[in-house]
Amino acid sequence: MTKLTGREITDGTPEGWVYLRNALRTRLRTGDFATGLALVNAIGGAAEAVDHHPDLDLRYGWVDVRLYSHDVGRVTGRDLRLAATISELAAAAGVSAGADGLTVLELALDSPGFPEQLGFWEAVLGYPRDAEGDLLDPYQKVPLIWFQRSGDEEPRQRWHPDLWVAPAEVAPRIEAALTAGGTLVSDADAPAYWVLADPEGNKVCLCTWQGRE
Repeated sequence: MTKLTGREITDGTPEGWVYLRNALRTRLRTGDFATGLALVNAIGGAAEAVDHHPDLDLRYGWVDVRLYSHDVGRVTGRDLRLAATISELAAAAGVSAGADGLTVLELALDSPGFPEQLGFWEAVLGYPRDAEGDLLDPYQKVPLIWFQRSGDEEPRQRWHPDLWVAPAEVAPRIEAALTAGGTLVSDADAPAYWVLADPEGNKVCLCTWQGRE
């Protein structure tokens, strides 16, 4: 399967879906558990028919869906096609698909001694390393943890969160953060990411797919 660029993915993504950290995602707002369960079964049947299987998270009131082609390490055309099928199944069930508020959280350890710390965190957490050397919970219930070499000037922040959001959500989140007393530390790498800090200087990065390909 051909790997698609971020622009090709977003241009072909059905309404109500968002491209976040190498996967297509949506939230199907079912309103109750029985509707969600029936929709999960319908999605399962469609997935089996094309031998391509999404990650489904069934909760009371909603179902979160994640699509990703593991064999090529990227979103491909079959993910776009299955997303369209899932949207059709949801519409037939009277369920809306929406990406508002969907995010992906990662944790980064900034360390002048990297990669010496990697083995310790791998042992403590019990996570395997992925293809990029990051630590990933195989069940994806805990944020991915990655590492980067940093300076050793003090005081410094050891851990920082990376929050992946849809590009359209960046500006309102930055505006809200500034209103809440935060600061914009850097937009030098925008639109790939923006660095913000809370009133005490603790930093967070807002990340998007843009500017990475």
